[in-house]
Amino acid sequence: MTQKQTGFRCGIGYDTHRLVEGRKLLLGGVEIASPLGLLGHSDGDVLSHAIADALLGAAGLGDIGHFFSDTDPRWKGASSLTFLETIQELLAGKGFRILNIDSVVVIDEPKLAPHISKMQETLAGALGIQSSLVNVKAKTSEGAAGASSASPMAAAHAIALLSGL
Repeated sequence: MTQKQTGFRCGIGYDTHRLVEGRKLLLGGVEIASPLGLLGHSDGDVLSHAIADALLGAAGLGDIGHFFSDTDPRWKGASSLTFLETIQELLAGKGFRILNIDSVVVIDEPKLAPHISKMQETLAGALGIQSSLVNVKAKTSEGAAGASSASPMAAAHAIALLSGL
């Protein structure tokens, strides 16, 4: 028995990076004032990276490392918004349309609530979609991954829904 294809595809994404001194804190393409920033080959934007993986996964195209390797000098210090723009073009070329994205950032400090709407707008702009299709939530780790822990970090989870096959 063959299943009828629905035309919807769902993908999940996850990323984590350590927080260190001497780096900017970029989340969802928005710079946030903080004494610590995300360590990474590119700009370390865990939210954009999780969304990238969710989109690529939904389309069955692998993960962010396949397209933007952390060993490739072209991506050293690169904006993760460039990754999202490139992925959106790839998806569109294969007949996919982004229906929505839901995500959560886990970080203890700083508080992200004042920056959520700007993150949603910035991510939506990079993806060529309405900001109402991008949801960002913020949670803390209750101190498990905060500045007082041995290795402070931030993480992000994302899910994306695409249409088209």
